[in-house]
Amino acid sequence: MSLRKLKLKTRMILILGIVALLQTGLIGVFALNYLTQALDKQIATRALHLATTIAAIPEIVTAISKRDTDTLQPLSLTLAAEAEARYVVIGDAHGIRLAHPNPENIGKSMQDDETSPVELQFPEKRGYSYTALGSLGWSMRARAPVYADNDELIGVISVGYLRDRVDAVIERYQVTLVLVIVVSFAISVIIALWFANHFKKAIFGLEPEQIGLRFEEQNATLESIREGIIATNATGVITTFNRAATTNLGLKPDTQLIGRHVSCVDIDKLMLETLESGHSQFDQEIWLHDKSMIVNCLPLEREGEILGVVASFRPKDEVDLVSRKLTRIQQYADSLRSQSHEHANKLHTIGGLIQIGAVEQALNLIGQETKAHQALIELLLNAVPDPVLAGCLLGKFNRARELGLHLAIDNDSRMAELPDHLPREELVSILGNLIDNALEATLKHSGKTGEVSLSMTDLGKELIFEIEDQGPGIPTENYHQIFEKGYSSKESHGHGFGLHLVKSQLERLNGSITLEPGELGGSRFTVYIPKTAETSELKHG
Repeated sequence: MSLRKLKLKTRMILILGIVALLQTGLIGVFALNYLTQALDKQIATRALHLATTIAAIPEIVTAISKRDTDTLQPLSLTLAAEAEARYVVIGDAHGIRLAHPNPENIGKSMQDDETSPVELQFPEKRGYSYTALGSLGWSMRARAPVYADNDELIGVISVGYLRDRVDAVIERYQVTLVLVIVVSFAISVIIALWFANHFKKAIFGLEPEQIGLRFEEQNATLESIREGIIATNATGVITTFNRAATTNLGLKPDTQLIGRHVSCVDIDKLMLETLESGHSQFDQEIWLHDKSMIVNCLPLEREGEILGVVASFRPKDEVDLVSRKLTRIQQYADSLRSQSHEHANKLHTIGGLIQIGAVEQALNLIGQETKAHQALIELLLNAVPDPVLAGCLLGKFNRARELGLHLAIDNDSRMAELPDHLPREELVSILGNLIDNALEATLKHSGKTGEVSLSMTDLGKELIFEIEDQGPGIPTENYHQIFEKGYSSKESHGHGFGLHLVKSQLERLNGSITLEPGELGGSRFTVYIPKTAETSELKHG
C-alpha cells in the first residue's frame, strides 16, 4: 500500500516508530560492540597482569627450575581459584606443561589445544594476550615468561578466562536493549498520537493532500478576483497576494511581495492600523497613483490573538460605475412602474365613465391628462434637451403623482448646456436621490397634498439645481451629520446612504451642496456643479 493512501496519524505513527527503532537499534549495536571490546580488553589485561604476577613469584620460579610438578600443580589450582581464572597452566621453556587443571595433560605440549599455534617467544621479555579456542572453549589468554636469575628463559605461565562470562554480560545488556527498544517504540507511538491529534486540530482535520488541494483552490480563487488582495502575518510581513494587487498598486506584474514587509506597498497605513487595533475598517477611500481606491481591512483572529490582517482594494471608479448603473436602472424602473400604475388608474376611471354614459367627462379627463403631460414634455424638450436628464425628471414627476404629490418644475428652468465631460449617470444619481428624499419628507409631513419644487439653471460657470420640499425641515445642528454615511432620521435599517452618495459624487465633480430652510417650510438643497472639467483632490485617509 502506498504511504500516501494512509491517514496522517497512521503515517506519523509509522515514521516516528521506525525512527525510534532505527535510533535505538543503531545505538544498541554500537553500545554492545563497544562493550564487548571493552570487556575483552579488560579481561585480557587482567589475565596478562595475573600471568606476569605469577611468573615473578620466587616459589614458582624455583619449582619450574626443578620441574617440581607436585608443587606447581596444587599451587596453580589455588592461584586460579583465588583470581577467579578458568585455569592457570605452567610450562617449561619448551612449552611442556608442568601444571594443568586436568592432570592428564601434564607433560604434554601447551600447543596441543591451540587452533593456531602461538610461538613461545618473548622478544622484549614481556608477556602477551590473545583469544583462542582451546580444549575448554573460547578464552582470553595471556602468557608471561619466567626467567631465572641469569635471565635464562626457564618457563611459561599461561592464564585463561573463558569468554562465557563476557557473553553472559552481553546477553544481559541485549535483554535490556530489547526492553529499551520496545519502550522507545511505545513512547514514540504515544507521542505520535498526541502530536498527530494536535497537528490535525491545527489544520482543521485536513489531510496533507487536502491542504495542498485547498491551497491550489485558494490561489485560483485569489487570481480570479478582480479586487487586489494582500494578507500579512502578525509582524506585518506579506504572506499572500494576487496579481490584481500588483496591478492596482501600479507595480510590475512579476513583482514578488511575499516575505516583504507591508510598508513596501502604499496601503500599509490602513493595514498596520488594523493590525495594531484589531478593528476592521470598511470602505476607506485613499488616493493612489492618480486613482481613488476603496480599501477594506479585516484582522485575522484566533482565540482573541491577532494573527494578521487581510486587505482588499479596487479602484473607486469601478465601484461607482456599478453603483451608478444600479441607480439608473432603479430610476428607470421606478419611472416605468409609476407611469404604468398611474395610467392604469386613469384608464380604469375613463372606462368607468364611459360605462355609465359620462362620455363628456371622460373626454375632459383625457384632455386634462394629455394637456398636463404635453405641457411637461414641452417644458423638458425646451429646457432640458438631454434625454437622460429629461427622462429622469419625467420619471420623478410621475413618481410624485403616484404618491399623490406634485413635482413642480420652474417654468424658467433651463439646462441646455450640459458639458460633455459630465457623467450623466452621476448627475441623474445626484438629482434622483435629492428628489426622492424631498418626496419622502413631504409625504411624511404634509400628506398627499404636498409639493416639491425644482428649479435649475445653466447660466454662468456652474450648473445650479435647487430642490425644496414641504417636509418638517432639518435642525441646523444636524446640517453636517446628514451627509455622513449611515446617518438617517428613519428608524428602519438600510437608510442613510443617499446623501452620503450625493456628497461623494459632488466631490468627484468638484461640486458642492448647501442646505437651508425653504420657503415652503421644509428644506432647500442647492447643488453647484462647475462646467469646466476639474479633479478634486482626495487625500489619503
